[in-house]
Amino acid sequence: MSLADDTTDDHGDHGGHHLPAVEDWPRGFGEASWWPFITAAGAAGVYVAAALFVLGQGEDPLVGPMAGPAAAVGSVVLFLAGLYGWLYHAFVVNFWERGTDEHSAGTLRFAMILFLGSEIATFGAGFVYYFFIRAGAWPPSELPHLLSSLVLINTGILIVSSFTLHYAHVALMKNRRTRFLQLLAFTLALGVVFIGGQALEYYEFIINEGFTLTGGAYASAFYGLTGLHGLHVSLGAVLLGIVFYRSIKGQYSDKRHTSVSTASMYWHFVDVVWVFLVVVLYVGAAFGA
Repeated sequence: MSLADDTTDDHGDHGGHHLPAVEDWPRGFGEASWWPFITAAGAAGVYVAAALFVLGQGEDPLVGPMAGPAAAVGSVVLFLAGLYGWLYHAFVVNFWERGTDEHSAGTLRFAMILFLGSEIATFGAGFVYYFFIRAGAWPPSELPHLLSSLVLINTGILIVSSFTLHYAHVALMKNRRTRFLQLLAFTLALGVVFIGGQALEYYEFIINEGFTLTGGAYASAFYGLTGLHGLHVSLGAVLLGIVFYRSIKGQYSDKRHTSVSTASMYWHFVDVVWVFLVVVLYVGAAFGA
């Protein structure tokens, strides 16, 4: 008899799926899970990698120049693995083949609200850092041309994607399945184009204008905030991709759309954050506001 069979009597069948951590971790942990700790360790490792990167700079570095990038790659991999395991075993395995009842649907939405609250704190810390460095001489001399047509087009793309996702959700609530799939696919495509546009902007700044992460206080704030946002958009695109795949499988309806609504909340959040970033980092810096 397997470990999963042993736990069935104690925890119930739950639709043929095991509860978080019961099958994946040693006996005795019960409902506890190490996935949140793995995710947190990966996130903390990103800050350690940033510190190693700083220590690896200068004429007499304390660590090798590749210590920071190597730690960053390892930390991101650890973070994504932990996030996958956490979300899959806590939510996906229980909701993939069945809908959520009223209580669990509300719980998932509330969990997303709490998560977005932590994200507001994260981006808020970055904005506070930026406003602190603005207390000195401004504007810094190393700024490139910020308000390019690429930034404006990219901003328009992301704003439009919020509208297409909203109306996709509206179409689902009206049981207009074809329109829902079309608008959802278009939203996902716009998100991918935005990510490509941001990568192109980085290329232009770094290669053509020499504006790099080590180019001063503003550069660190710029790449820190826009890079963090780009990571969130990428994760949002992954979420929309999962929702789109499940949509093709016919797993959503006007009475079963919790994943669509929570993914929409996340996507609208990253869109609003981008508008703030454009106003503060691009417009404010370009005009010396």
